[in-house]
Amino acid sequence: MLSTKNLEASSKGPRPIIDAGNQKVKINAITFDQTPWSKDAYNIVLHVESEPIGGDFEGFLIDKDNPNKGRYEGQVGRVRLSKYVFENGETKTGRTKNRDEDVLKAMNSLAVAMDLKSDLDQVEAEDVFVFMDACDKIFANSEYVNMCIGGREWENKDGYINLDMFVVPYEKGKVPVERDGVENSRLIQFDESKHIQRIKKKDVDSFESDSPFDGGDFDI
Repeated sequence: MLSTKNLEASSKGPRPIIDAGNQKVKINAITFDQTPWSKDAYNIVLHVESEPIGGDFEGFLIDKDNPNKGRYEGQVGRVRLSKYVFENGETKTGRTKNRDEDVLKAMNSLAVAMDLKSDLDQVEAEDVFVFMDACDKIFANSEYVNMCIGGREWENKDGYINLDMFVVPYEKGKVPVERDGVENSRLIQFDESKHIQRIKKKDVDSFESDSPFDGGDFDI
């Protein structure tokens, strides 16, 4: 199917930011980011990069303050490991949420999918922040994996529509992350109608963005 969604108006090729869909990516870093609205609510953010694009593709600078480090060879983006934040509380169905336990479960599932379970099991951390620092070291620059990425549209203060990307939830008998080349793949196939939450138009005068990534240009 033909589409111009990966092309900028004046671009001669793919844009440097990765899009939602079934993507083959590596994880360059993992961060544990506090949300703007709560000091106790966090997102696990995967800083991912696609395979090298080649040709005339020009990726983002690896370090915008030091151009000598060169540019990314693939498309990059920030993808939340879960569409939901990690926080203490209670779900609408009455299930108690424990932030730190949910973080451990999420990272354990990712480790199993990426064949890094034995490495993760070696980590013994005094708190969740030390644990996530250790995860960054384990998962960063690992092998490429196949990932099904969904997203939620949001509008910034200037009226531009952006996509807050996340790894799609598990489905029965299917997985959202899978090592490349496995036999009998169970990877979830991207479905735009299911995996993209389109923005609901609001009056411009009353709109306020609630995106955790609002606030400026892309910064890897």
